[in-house]
Amino acid sequence: MSQVELQHGAATDVGLVREVNEDALLAAPPVFVVADGMGGHEGGDVASAIVVEEFARLAEAGYDPRNAVEAVRSALTASQERIRAYSEAQRQGGIGRRRHAGTTAVVALLADDDGPMWLLANLGDSRIYRFAGGVLEQVSVDHSLVQELVDTGRLDPAAAATHPKRNVITRALGDPDGAEADFFVLPVDAAERLLLCSDGVTGMLADDEVAAVLREAADPRDAADQLVAAAVAAGGEDNATAVVIDVVGVP
Repeated sequence: MSQVELQHGAATDVGLVREVNEDALLAAPPVFVVADGMGGHEGGDVASAIVVEEFARLAEAGYDPRNAVEAVRSALTASQERIRAYSEAQRQGGIGRRRHAGTTAVVALLADDDGPMWLLANLGDSRIYRFAGGVLEQVSVDHSLVQELVDTGRLDPAAAATHPKRNVITRALGDPDGAEADFFVLPVDAAERLLLCSDGVTGMLADDEVAAVLREAADPRDAADQLVAAAVAAGGEDNATAVVIDVVGVP
């Protein structure tokens, strides 16, 4: 696993509307995370920070690359338990009685299955894209009401971006009923570049605009900075966060 050479860039911005940046990110090769907190002053920023803390522990302690799925599940379970405990403590203290703290999460880390692979996981509507051969492809599937309407044929995909309930999430960490992450696997040589981002980026930029930045910015640090800056320039209606990872050497 140490033979896979990575370069990365990361950026985040509160945007032009929100008072608090509830996004959090981790770029600790070979572990990368973007979390988009929900709950406003009732704890969205705390929830996203908890996810980053748990995966930072995973990155620091190390994990078995052949059992990476269980490592990710353990970190997500620990995050879920801490967020729920925080929400309960807030409610007992008379804070946040109507809402619970929660957060989306997208995760990318290197795994091994007879060769180096990306193990990807998502909960919520933050996204994972791969960029290869000049083509942008969304790997994760949004856990949102709008996506469910599209999947069942009740909503035209072209109308999803402007649907009034496009921000309604159907799965998130901190949900009192629990939520299971979706997992995806990609060979590292099938993803020259990965993008993890919050919906503050994808909600402001069309896929072709995202692809243009990834195509033109050779350095992943520039790519992350430019994506976030473009999202803010387009209106900055939400916190915007991007992590860009390049595979520059494969054994």
